[in-house]
Amino acid sequence: MNIAVVTGASSGIGEEILRGLVRERGAFGSPPFAQIWAIARNERRLDELRKELGPERIRIFALDLADPDSLTVIDDALKEEMPTVGLLVNCAGIGRVGPITGQTPGDQRAMITLNCSVPAELTSICLPYIIAAGKDSDKKNGPRILNIASSAAFLPQPGFATYAASKSFLLNFSRAINHELRPYHVSSTTVCPGPVSTDFLVHATGTPSASFSGIKSLFVARPDKIAARSISAARKGRALLVPGLSQKLLHLVSKVLPARFMMFLSSRLAGTKESSSPEFMSSTSVSISTVLLPFGGVKTPDNASAEMRKEIAVPPEAITAQDATHRINLRNGNLSSLDSPLSALKYPPGDPIPFTSDQAAAILRAFPGKNSV
Repeated sequence: MNIAVVTGASSGIGEEILRGLVRERGAFGSPPFAQIWAIARNERRLDELRKELGPERIRIFALDLADPDSLTVIDDALKEEMPTVGLLVNCAGIGRVGPITGQTPGDQRAMITLNCSVPAELTSICLPYIIAAGKDSDKKNGPRILNIASSAAFLPQPGFATYAASKSFLLNFSRAINHELRPYHVSSTTVCPGPVSTDFLVHATGTPSASFSGIKSLFVARPDKIAARSISAARKGRALLVPGLSQKLLHLVSKVLPARFMMFLSSRLAGTKESSSPEFMSSTSVSISTVLLPFGGVKTPDNASAEMRKEIAVPPEAITAQDATHRINLRNGNLSSLDSPLSALKYPPGDPIPFTSDQAAAILRAFPGKNSV
């Protein structure tokens, strides 16, 4: 039995890839995969897709891939079924917008785990079954690995440091194994999209109304288009796909201009607004930077009240480490977090601080400095 494995399959690019694989037909009109294993956190959405697209071909795994035990579930299922894996799609991802001073260790751990460790580990788990699929095929028709990265991978991104670094890891990992696996007729394709019209930015910022603004909104791509081009690139055995003229230009410019200049330009033109993600996706993925760095900025309600921010609900599919144990609690003038060494910090009496997750702002309020009013 030849199967495809798709992570981040409940929304965004991952969902569209799943749909594309269901529609795909091989020789004599037969489907190339006997089963498609769809992996994501949102069990309800996965079940809806299974019923819609074909319960006989889609097997769902409602798993949080940030949990190491979830990879064991996939490993055990492969050992039990002993299929060949003709396609592995690493699409799950997560991103958090904002400076590192406003993020918790849990945020960093979640991004690195889901964007770096999971694709590498899942590739390693599936590799024996991928190589088995390549034994009776040539390079042109061999099995494929498809990694959905981001144009944020091309250079460091202030305001999105860990996300950009994690996508750079995925890009380099994917290109390296593409070279290593050639003798086995296996190719690895990396896709680096810019902004994509999904809910990724909403989850990354925690703001329901977050969206790309200004000129950047002109470059937002449709997830179904990115998915179709990604599948096509994988079938052709391409090492790298950078969809869109603006992203190709960014890729070229990042090779020519110094990274320091690009970061400076991005920061200056973005102003005080948070940088957004080129992927605007993901699960698994995530998945966060700019269309073209000079056009940074996320459109969010500047006058949003503290109560509104407090009540923002993040759906299950928004993989995030911002749970109750990682949030900053500024109620009653106290700064406390299980992950924060600043838990003993107190605010001046009579100066209540609204609930926020921005540790940097909290520190500045507590210690205003000589030049502060």
